[in-house]
Amino acid sequence: MKADLLVHNIGVLITPPDVTHPIRGKAMDKIIEIENAYLAVKDGRFLAHGKGQGKAFIDERTRVVDAGGKLVTPGLVDSHTHVVHGGSREFEFEQKMRGVPYLDILKSGGGIHASVKMTREMQDDVLYAQSKKSLDKMLAFGVTTVEGKSGYGLERDTEIKQLTVQKQLDENHPVDIVSTFLGAHALPKAYEGNRDVFLDAIIAILPEVKEKSLAEFVDIFCEDGAFSVEESRRMLEAAQAQGFKLKIHADEVVALGGTPLAAELGAYSADHLMAIDDDGLRALATHDTIANVLPSTSFNLRSEYAPVRTMIERNLAVAISSDYNPGSSPSENYQFALNLAAIHLRLSPNEILTAATHNAAWSIDRADRVGRIAPGLQADFVIFDAPNWPYVLYHFAINHTQDVYKNGRLVIQNQQPIWEGTNHETD
Repeated sequence: MKADLLVHNIGVLITPPDVTHPIRGKAMDKIIEIENAYLAVKDGRFLAHGKGQGKAFIDERTRVVDAGGKLVTPGLVDSHTHVVHGGSREFEFEQKMRGVPYLDILKSGGGIHASVKMTREMQDDVLYAQSKKSLDKMLAFGVTTVEGKSGYGLERDTEIKQLTVQKQLDENHPVDIVSTFLGAHALPKAYEGNRDVFLDAIIAILPEVKEKSLAEFVDIFCEDGAFSVEESRRMLEAAQAQGFKLKIHADEVVALGGTPLAAELGAYSADHLMAIDDDGLRALATHDTIANVLPSTSFNLRSEYAPVRTMIERNLAVAISSDYNPGSSPSENYQFALNLAAIHLRLSPNEILTAATHNAAWSIDRADRVGRIAPGLQADFVIFDAPNWPYVLYHFAINHTQDVYKNGRLVIQNQQPIWEGTNHETD
């Protein structure tokens, strides 16, 4: 079979192995690395890859691209973001730098309450434009698939608005968005003392979200000051009964038991995990729930990092995400999150590649489509202006992407978006 697209003269091509399960522990350090490689694409999917020029896959209709001896990886997968939200919170930045506690900022109307207010007030078209701009930036950093959460409405109308905008972006933008309903992101002030009433109201939104196909996953923030394990169980079991897949924010500050709950219920991921305890580690070691860590959040909050080396030693499957959001991680730079994973989490380059591709894809139920370079998968890949993968992690805080291909189509060229629908004047 001949290729529609043949990329040759690849200095080094790297990918996780072609497996159908999460990659755990020490196995995360084992990847496929091919020097002087080619990559063949047919009908938007990977056809073949290997050493050499791939001439057997070329005919007169094949588009041939010279990679110039540069690095090629699978498209990156950012499996925890809050990409659709209103406004920004730079007005809190000076307070945070002066050491004002987050709870004090929250009490004064800041924090998530400020983002909720801005998201509620923002018109749909403005919310769409702001979120599209962020997706363009993510794509330019080599991210071809993201998970996106709601959670800045905390009531029916705004939650549905966020998810609807996200669905429209998924339909119109090259980046694939896997949607998560996070209506139980925080407890609104109006429901203090009436927690059950709030959860009832959020659970009541689930049938509409399902009917309109606005989300695949349901998430809840299980944390001291947010929702208890019992409340989280109630929310997640209600979601599971309606056919949703599960995620959970857990163990960010206190190990309440959210991680064992995630494993028990078969959640695809437990996220944050800076305060994970031995019970949580044991639970994830015996289940396919991914430990999804968010180093950019720890960096920005100047807090503890998740104990990822311990996770690897305990044979967990780890993913890395940006947690892009307006408060604790206001950056679309996923490559910087990977830099932090090397510098602060002490992950090896190979472990980081596995965590940012295959395991991240597994955590959003997309491992059968993306996260590896393998025949039949979506031809999502990145050409980095770098000689090798360790260089991308070592030379930190810049964008090493040169070109990005989505489903075999060039969508970022020399770091600039070129896909149809891009408005270069505003973006």
